[in-house]
Amino acid sequence: MALTVVVFYLFVRGKMSIEIVSLLAIAIIAVGLYFYPMPHTQPTDGLQLAFAGFGHYALITICALMVMGRGLVVTGALEPAARMLERVFKFNLQTGLLLSLVLAFVLSMGVNNTPVLVLLIPIFVTLAARGAMPASKTLMPLNASSLLGGLATTIGTSTNILVVAIAVDLGMPRMGVFHFTPIVLMASLVALPYIWLVMPRMLRDNTPEIGHGNRWFHTRLRVPPSSNLIGKHFDEVVDMLPDDFRFEERPDGPFASGQRLRISGTHDALEDAVRVLEGQIAPGWVVDQIQRQSASKRQDMKVVEMVITSDSRLIERTLATSGIADRFGVAVLGIHRPDRPLMFDQEQSTGDLRFAEGDVLLVMGLSEALSEFIQSDSLLQLEGEREVPRRAKAWLAATIMGVSVGMASLGILPIAIASLGGAILMFLTGCVKFDRVGRALSGQVIVLVAASIAIGRFVLDSGAAGWLGETLSLGLQYLPPAGVIAAVMIFVTVLTNFASNATAATVGTPIAFSIATELGLPQEPLVLAVLFGCNLCYATPIAYQTNMLIMAEGSYNFPDYMRTGVPLVLIMVVTLSYLLAMTYGM
Repeated sequence: MALTVVVFYLFVRGKMSIEIVSLLAIAIIAVGLYFYPMPHTQPTDGLQLAFAGFGHYALITICALMVMGRGLVVTGALEPAARMLERVFKFNLQTGLLLSLVLAFVLSMGVNNTPVLVLLIPIFVTLAARGAMPASKTLMPLNASSLLGGLATTIGTSTNILVVAIAVDLGMPRMGVFHFTPIVLMASLVALPYIWLVMPRMLRDNTPEIGHGNRWFHTRLRVPPSSNLIGKHFDEVVDMLPDDFRFEERPDGPFASGQRLRISGTHDALEDAVRVLEGQIAPGWVVDQIQRQSASKRQDMKVVEMVITSDSRLIERTLATSGIADRFGVAVLGIHRPDRPLMFDQEQSTGDLRFAEGDVLLVMGLSEALSEFIQSDSLLQLEGEREVPRRAKAWLAATIMGVSVGMASLGILPIAIASLGGAILMFLTGCVKFDRVGRALSGQVIVLVAASIAIGRFVLDSGAAGWLGETLSLGLQYLPPAGVIAAVMIFVTVLTNFASNATAATVGTPIAFSIATELGLPQEPLVLAVLFGCNLCYATPIAYQTNMLIMAEGSYNFPDYMRTGVPLVLIMVVTLSYLLAMTYGM
């Protein structure tokens, strides 16, 4: 227990990184148990306990889910869902968040909450990138809501199933799927306002500061024969376009094939407008050439921002006279000029922009071509390189994720096997490239999961959890029934947040039976107190695998979980304890 307390203190203090604290915990357990093994064990058993987390099915599951989530993002598979939710968030941010929380809650009642959150995380990361609420302010509330939904039925989480199975083994009648759903629904009505209105305000905006986010690029919209603009008037399409996009010139009549109109907007807005209008912001033959090279070389297309320096040959030239596309095989998508008026070449009928020192070019191409362009024309690459989504594989990635989640949700395959199979298929089909795995995985989450598994095993095998339970039962005889329920729930909640919910279920259920027998109380409400406590895993990132899934995407740290999770735990403990006592007439 001393080790658990020290590790918790170091996590909360935040002076040392989570990775260092986690590795130190593993090292202390390994070295300590090697020289001072537990009774009836060998020194090497301690090494196995300390390092078993790196091969644990929970860690494999989390890594596989991260890989599948990456596949959905890089293929753009979730963009339609993100656009639909974006419209709700644009109508009202709070309404959009509330609907999302209710959706996560309802889905998690009938489907294991882990797959539900795996589907929602990439959608809300995409929404954040499109200007909705920051991911750091939505993922934590979504996780809390999905855990609440999983609490409402016996099949909502694997922990619920485990507690019910142990209770049946100890002689209690089996509970139906919706046996305690009314109690949880009433408690959720109390907790949901906190999750919806308070929790986002307690979280920082952890969106990385990227200077290029607000750059306004100027370019030309080309109207190809296939565009749905043809025959329409300007007023018919203007309402379909993003807010941070505008036409710099309007056609005299309806749009016609072959027109080239000056437009401007942010990078994201230009992408959205081109998709909606089915137009082009670079010559079609250049884009086709880049796409063919990308397919033949099996390389991702990238979009890079680069600055024209004083030594560049591009200064005073236009895009047409520079020969960029012919020489390097890259496409210039737009030009940003900071704090200076744009200069157009009036001597040519095209009226193209003339480059100047300090201009920021938005350029698409393959890595080698982009590097050659930068070196040859004396350019300076800025941060914020993006990969162009492989949209041709979007449906494939969505299908792989859907089948994996469906098989895990229906119980056809364990979630570890379903997610691992889905991750392998993502690799084999090219939805995720092998050399991009590092971007999908979080080293911080990996060592944290491994350390939490080792600590949980250590707390259980050393007898510390059993000792805590026995100590707890000594003082409960002086409490009212609702206080007994609350004490059991708090005890199990502490075990859940600092060991694991499986440990809490395994230790807490027999203790609840024993306490009920000794105090002459009904067994079912105390068993439900254990079940509920096992799911109140909001206060630490190590408490549940979905807590760790959101950690990297939301850029959360340990205090974020404590700050938002502890009040929610207290709300649920007080409300559920009162409702259990009232329901069972205690």
